[in-house]
Amino acid sequence: MRPLLGFCCYTALFAMGQPVHAEAPLSSIQSGPQTNWFAISVFLAFVAVTVLVTWRAAKATKSREDFLTAGGTISPMQNGFALAGDFMSAATLLGITSLVFFTGVDGLVMSFTVIIGWTMALVLIAEKLRNLGRFTFVDVITYRFDGQAVRVLLVACSLLVILFYLVGQMVGAGKLIELLFGIKYGYAVALVSAMMVVYVYFGGMIATTWVQMIKAAMLMLGGLLIALLILNRFDFDFSALLAGAAEKHDLGEAITAPGGWLNADPLNVWTVGLTLAFGIMGLPHILMRFLTVRDGASARKSVGYATGLISIFYLLVIVIGFGAIALLWQNPQYYDGAGALLGGNNMVALHAADAVGGSALLGFMSAVAFATILAVVAGLSLSGAAAIAHDLYGVAIKRGKADPATELKISRISVLGFGVISVFLGLLFEQQNIAVIVSTALAIAASVNFPLLALSIYWPGLTGRGALLGGSITLFIAMVTIILSDGVWVQILGHEDALFPYVYPTVLTMPIGFLLIIIFSVLDRSSKGNKERERFSAQQVRAETGLGAEAAIDH
Repeated sequence: MRPLLGFCCYTALFAMGQPVHAEAPLSSIQSGPQTNWFAISVFLAFVAVTVLVTWRAAKATKSREDFLTAGGTISPMQNGFALAGDFMSAATLLGITSLVFFTGVDGLVMSFTVIIGWTMALVLIAEKLRNLGRFTFVDVITYRFDGQAVRVLLVACSLLVILFYLVGQMVGAGKLIELLFGIKYGYAVALVSAMMVVYVYFGGMIATTWVQMIKAAMLMLGGLLIALLILNRFDFDFSALLAGAAEKHDLGEAITAPGGWLNADPLNVWTVGLTLAFGIMGLPHILMRFLTVRDGASARKSVGYATGLISIFYLLVIVIGFGAIALLWQNPQYYDGAGALLGGNNMVALHAADAVGGSALLGFMSAVAFATILAVVAGLSLSGAAAIAHDLYGVAIKRGKADPATELKISRISVLGFGVISVFLGLLFEQQNIAVIVSTALAIAASVNFPLLALSIYWPGLTGRGALLGGSITLFIAMVTIILSDGVWVQILGHEDALFPYVYPTVLTMPIGFLLIIIFSVLDRSSKGNKERERFSAQQVRAETGLGAEAAIDH
């Protein structure tokens, strides 16, 4: 039972864009990686197009506003594609497909929780965040607070989330590219970092947006091709596909009904689901995209487009997951001598691409995997640069009176810094447990950032002291819980049993976060706290109407 729970948690991490370790991903690669020249050709075409986009974007990137939020000029549809591209990845396709492959319908809980998260973002925060924000989500949380302590805490949380997430991406990139392209790990990490720096340093948010849009279109196209080719094998009869899957799978018809994983440990499903649903609304690079459009209505439309695209993508994943069972299950071409799936559990979708489309489709999806990683690390580095240049330097240090040109310069220097750090961390953590690294990022996003964001928008009783004390203690508890989990306590520290049984601590830490922030805010009877409560009415007017939000646009 425990290996199944571990696989489910690890696959959930993979589904958020973090590949877990794999040894040899393709059925055609059994004695080491081979160079797929078609994949390289597709990727070089992607590079050529995105470099041209970056060159054009560099001409339009003149100010701080242009660099960090594209001056609010991104259209809702463009931003929707970019949001989908920032969130979805080839790893999403690979991870959730693998979970469906092994657990059947229960694996779809990942898809549903993600869609629920995006729907909640559409209803709860999209428009209000755009109306209250300027460059980052930190602007929204600190809108009515005096002092800079809360902003410094949130900068620390943002950088922790970004760095942990970035490490997971770089390690995953190195391993995946090493396997798919035959490029050595160190060179793969350096290549991803160098290209990310080029995109962001010169083109800022405009170039990053286009990279994410192009990558989203490639991923959607690849998923659609695999799904259609699978359906073609069953005369486009989904019932026949399910019947074929049930006939092949060891669990039989049980894979088409819930029960296996859900009954194994419901609390595990809750903690994974809460992390995926609410972590979305605490990821700095995702929230930053809400501020790249003209107004609150455009932000709402953006999330609507993104939700639609992501929902369609997960429908394709259902077809690919069950189709993979029908085509791959116990097919000796895709298993090694020990009876294990070649390349590990997370390579099901690539094997399916190979089965229905041969080396051409396999090569295309390999190129998509590379493009995906570039798009995600570009968004991460840009949000990190905004945290340092705007939140820390521009507001916390300069009290909002920083020279915009200096902020722009610091933003670009920060991007270079993230490029160097990403290579260093990618090499340093090559052999470390990616699940632990990324679960830390998602735990902070769901347990600290999201409660503070939700309460700052909707609860008039929130005070700066409550946010600071409650957020700080929750951050500490989340880090301790991660240490006590299996990934650190057992696999790194060598203890026999974990004191906390799940990779994600969110089922514990997110309620604690809300509770502590509320308690400390209620106990805050200071005059400063009372003034912060009184400002909620004015904040609510701007959040609902957008009056005054025009100041966030430079054009």
